[in-house]
Amino acid sequence: MFDWLFAAALALAPPVQTAAPTMAPVTVSAEVVPPSPEEVLAIPAELRAMLQRQVIEPSGRSRKRRLDLLLDFMFDETGLGMQYRQDATHTVAESFQTREANCLAFTLLTVALAREAGLSASGQELERVLSWDLNGDIVVQNTHANASIAAGGERYVIDVAADELLTHTPPQRIGDARLLALYYNNRAMELLMLGRTAAAGVWLRAAMQQDHDYATLWNNAGVMRLRAGEMAAAEENLLQALRLNPTHTGALFNLIGLYQRTGDEAHAAQWRRRAERILLKDPFHQFALGMRSEQHGDFADALKHYRRAVALDGDEHLFHFGLARAWLHLGNTRRAGIELARAHDLSSDGNRDLYQVKLDTLRRMMQQQ
Repeated sequence: MFDWLFAAALALAPPVQTAAPTMAPVTVSAEVVPPSPEEVLAIPAELRAMLQRQVIEPSGRSRKRRLDLLLDFMFDETGLGMQYRQDATHTVAESFQTREANCLAFTLLTVALAREAGLSASGQELERVLSWDLNGDIVVQNTHANASIAAGGERYVIDVAADELLTHTPPQRIGDARLLALYYNNRAMELLMLGRTAAAGVWLRAAMQQDHDYATLWNNAGVMRLRAGEMAAAEENLLQALRLNPTHTGALFNLIGLYQRTGDEAHAAQWRRRAERILLKDPFHQFALGMRSEQHGDFADALKHYRRAVALDGDEHLFHFGLARAWLHLGNTRRAGIELARAHDLSSDGNRDLYQVKLDTLRRMMQQQ
């Protein structure tokens, strides 16, 4: 069960050719007003009663037994029977109502129930996870969240994706303020993907109220400003992200892109030099550069960046798909077919069907040559 947290959006729009657009006023309805932190973690009375009956009372005084029963309670059909859904960024009450959660919602639910059961629990964040999503002109670099629980003198990690997770860094235990900031930010990015920029801004501000010193939030604010054509505000947001985290690859990439879009090549070159060592070893950045070159019709340059992305991380299907597109545009259908087949093999069920259709089309093209 994969579930990833939307974290660092990278704007990949082409250079500005005309005056920056203005945003039409949008009324934010009551249904998108963020819940309070207390409401996010609140346990409904019915859920509390079930926890008492199925976990707390049968476990007696054994903390380890209580943890074992808690895990059974969360996954077994006789308990909550929780199911994974990627876009289910839910409060504890919503997870209980729907029996669905992504990694962040699952972490919130686990922490809340563990504490209710008298166990010491906290959230954990894994920042450098090798997973990306593509949505229109936005690439989303994902992070991951899980829960840490102390029981019987040991500390245990409760993670719905432990067997499938590929990360560069160990988990970092975080406080409730950061965990809540991740929740609000997650919802903000989901709304941004739906084109609901005004509502996304409301949720992002709620995230910043929880953790004002989190570089990712400032990067995402910069992306929203970029999409609205508010270049000065976007620049300040991205610079603030880099003040907080000088190696934040998303903010580095976006700031360089901003200066390129506004024709400020001097600042673009300055930040490019500063970022070169960091971004050269980042497969995500190489992929994003490949996409930018592809958008501008420079498929030879796109090929170079996609190949480097694959060399740095050969298990990401999006990288192989980009490489396949570049080879196809450069007239090498054989190499395109190899990379498309690799993307197919590495992808999940939904993407696999799409890649199969493209593979069948490419094979027909090759037979006609």
